[in-house]
Amino acid sequence: MSLEALALLELDGVASGLAALDSMVKQSPVEVLEANLVEPGTFVVLVAGGVAEVEESHARALDTHGDAIRSELLLPMVHEALMSGLRGSERRETIDTLGIVEGTDIAATLLSADRALKDSNVRLVGVRVAVALGGRAYFLVAGAQHDVEAALAVSREMLSLRGRLHRIECVPRPHSEMVEWLLRPAPFKVG
Repeated sequence: MSLEALALLELDGVASGLAALDSMVKQSPVEVLEANLVEPGTFVVLVAGGVAEVEESHARALDTHGDAIRSELLLPMVHEALMSGLRGSERRETIDTLGIVEGTDIAATLLSADRALKDSNVRLVGVRVAVALGGRAYFLVAGAQHDVEAALAVSREMLSLRGRLHRIECVPRPHSEMVEWLLRPAPFKVG
C-alpha cells in the first residue's frame, strides 16, 4: 500500500481546468500527472503526492472551481501499482490471463482499478487516461484466470453501481502478437 494519494478533476472546459490546476499547485506541492483537454470539451487534471498535500490541493480546487467540476476523485493510500502505471510504467511479461476494464468516466475507472488491485491477486499491466479516449479510461490486469476473474468482478460491480461501465473482457492465454499491441501509443501526434 502506498502512502501517496491521487486526485482527479474533470472540469467543464479549458479555462476552468487551467485555473483549477493553478490553484491546486499553488496550494500544495503536488505532482501533475495529467492536465489536458479530453473530448468532448472536458479538461482533466490528475495530481499525486503525499496524502495531506493532495487532500489540500483537492479541497482548494473544490472551493475555487466547484461549479465547473463534472467529476472528481480523491483517493488517499492509492495502490502503488496504479501510481506506477499512471506514471507510465508497464508490465508485459508472460501473461496467463488478461483482464480489460473500460469505464466511461476516468474517476470511476481509476477507483475501480485501485479496488481491483487491492482486493485481488493480479498485477497491473498498464492504465490509460488519455486525450484520444473521449473521456473514457481503461486498465489491464494479468494473473491466474481465477484471480483475473475476481478482479473483473470487483471492477464490474464498482463501475456498474456508478453507471460508468462500458465493457469488461477476460482473455485467457492471449496470443503473443496481441500482447505486443497492448497499450500501444496512439499512432498520430499533433504538434
